[in-house]
Amino acid sequence: MNRADRSAGDADYTAIGDRYSYYRRPEPVIEAAIRDALAGASTLLNVGAGAGSYEPRDLDVTAVEPSAAMRAQRPPHLAEAIDADAEHLPFADNRFDAALASFTIHQWKDLAAGLRELRRVTIGPIAILTCDPTVLQRFWLFDYAPEVIEVEAARYPQLSTVSSLLGGITTIEKIDIPLTCSDGFSEAYYGRPEVLLDPGARRANSAWSFVADSVQTRFERELRADLESGAWDARYGNFRTRPMFDGALRLIVGTE
Repeated sequence: MNRADRSAGDADYTAIGDRYSYYRRPEPVIEAAIRDALAGASTLLNVGAGAGSYEPRDLDVTAVEPSAAMRAQRPPHLAEAIDADAEHLPFADNRFDAALASFTIHQWKDLAAGLRELRRVTIGPIAILTCDPTVLQRFWLFDYAPEVIEVEAARYPQLSTVSSLLGGITTIEKIDIPLTCSDGFSEAYYGRPEVLLDPGARRANSAWSFVADSVQTRFERELRADLESGAWDARYGNFRTRPMFDGALRLIVGTE
């Protein structure tokens, strides 16, 4: 895939990232879990920083983002991101108190090298927001677009692999997803299926960029028909009032 802006990993954010920051806004529940993991830090490295959704404003943050399309969406109050890859961080050893990588490790070209670099430049905790690929099929989307779930499951590394590569002491926290989740990854819409009929909402989830147009066309047709007929609600309507969803979202925290 040709990437004019050197987008990291396998997704072309030049094509899909134009309104990413509109659909992918920080979710307070996730933000609180990340802040707890970073407690005590003063300096933070955010790798694969994107538009900066989960960068704490009260820390000295250095952001790294290889995609020009994503760097351009960072709001003015955040520091300009450095154009670099996780696998080759341009910093001295032990430069930062803590590090953050949110929804990015599945896009790195070399996971082991990226995690080694994070550990090399970080003294304290490394917080990695990711998904457990073994439970993605719980989400109703699997019944409408199994190709998307299969792509996503193949891209996300196993949690045990990430923990092993981080080394030291690691913990894995399950983060339940709120019904009104403002960070629009696919599971965020577990009780709001209509949103996924919006092509922009789907583009903000990179897995959709790896499936054929025919998959998207079929998904829209079948989901729209089931919503209009009531078939979706007959099968999944309880999700509309379920305050939290026990999905695939996980926070891995590694300390030495």
